[in-house]
Amino acid sequence: MGWAFRAIGLGPLWRTFLLWRPIPLAAAVQISYFHTSEAVPAVTAAAVGGPDAAVVIDVLRATTTIAWSLQNGAEAIQAFADLAELEAAAAAWPAEQRLRAGERGGQRVEGYDLGNSPLAVTPERVGGKRIFMSTTNGTRSLQAVRSVPLLVTACLPNRSAVAQRLIAAAAERVWIVGSGWEGDYSLEDSLAAGAVIAAAQQADPSVSTANDEALAALALWQQWQHQPEACLRAASHGQRLIGIGNHDADFACCAAVDSLTIVPTQSSPGVIQAA
Repeated sequence: MGWAFRAIGLGPLWRTFLLWRPIPLAAAVQISYFHTSEAVPAVTAAAVGGPDAAVVIDVLRATTTIAWSLQNGAEAIQAFADLAELEAAAAAWPAEQRLRAGERGGQRVEGYDLGNSPLAVTPERVGGKRIFMSTTNGTRSLQAVRSVPLLVTACLPNRSAVAQRLIAAAAERVWIVGSGWEGDYSLEDSLAAGAVIAAAQQADPSVSTANDEALAALALWQQWQHQPEACLRAASHGQRLIGIGNHDADFACCAAVDSLTIVPTQSSPGVIQAA
């Protein structure tokens, strides 16, 4: 609740008086950024100061692949940090309606249907199916904030759509969580975090950064916004992907800013669906 002037007309001459009256004011959105799941504080209820929305980012490549999977008709993505848990859940799902996507060290887990490339999730491959997914880093970050009321995933292709969703949801405290690489900072996730923050501020200038990490991510985006693919390639994980094969098409897909409007959203714990 805030205080503001409200003009009121009174009497036959419609004289205007300025009175102090309480008028509900929209709370400004505050965005915090955490580089990895290991840096995320314990999640508390929004009513006692916890986040009311969370955004998970793994640009290279889990959240880009999640977005494209749902764009291309997948029924849902069910995320797991542990492969054994994935296997058990997938076994309980009809074989013709499931795919297993597993990545470790940037490469597909042997015997799995999919790895972690957004190019592999074509409509013919994923349409109507549930993808049981586990990746080196991204699925751990999803687990870290799975209890937050609104949980979405972001990448460069859908960064503006995610920002607009946060504002439409009237979120007040947003946590953006990067995935990093095995607990370490990643340049590309911070770039995308800054891209989401910039889009949110463009849509609503009252949006602010709530920690230094978010402010630094915004500065990083401002530095690289005209060359996002170059930033992805320069990052250590980008160099890792280059070292294990030709991923030129993956880089181009992951760097395609605002090419998607889909917002992958958690519908039940660990289950991500289109919204």
